[in-house]
Amino acid sequence: MSNDLTVKSQTVGRALQRYQSVVDDFDREMARILGVNGTDVRCLELLIAGSGGDVTPGDIAAHLNLTAGSVTTMLDRLERVGYVTRSRHVGDRRKVLVQATPRVTELAWSMMNPLLDDANAEVIAHFTPEQLDTIEQFVTRATAVQQRHVERLRERAPVS
Repeated sequence: MSNDLTVKSQTVGRALQRYQSVVDDFDREMARILGVNGTDVRCLELLIAGSGGDVTPGDIAAHLNLTAGSVTTMLDRLERVGYVTRSRHVGDRRKVLVQATPRVTELAWSMMNPLLDDANAEVIAHFTPEQLDTIEQFVTRATAVQQRHVERLRERAPVS
C-alpha cells in the first residue's frame, strides 16, 4: 500500500470511528428518552424497520445474538411499557409475531426524522448519484467485513 493510500486509509478509519461513536451516542440518548436499555433499542429498531410485522422472537434472537430466554425477558419488559405486542400468526398458531406499537413507532420516528432530514439536506444533497453509489459500495463492503469479524469474536471464549 502506498504511503498516500495508507494515510488516507487511516484518515477514513478515524472518521468512521468518530461516526460510530456518535451513532452509539444517538442510540444511548434514544434509550434514555424511551426508558429502556441499548439492546431494547436495537430490538425496537428491528421491529420498526421490520419486515411487515412478521418478526418472530427467534428472528430477534438471531439478529441480536441473544438466547430465547433473554428475548422473552426483553419482550416482557417492552410489552409492560407498551412498546411491543405479541400475537399468534394467523396461518400458523404455533408462531408468535412481535410488533412495535404505534406509540413507540411514533416516538422513535420523532427522534429519527430530524436526523434523516438533516442528513438528506446537509450530506446526501452534496454528492452526485455516482458518488453516492461509491459511498454505498464502501459502506456495504465495510459492513460485511465488520460483520465477519463480529462472528469471529462471537466464537472466542470470554477472558477469565
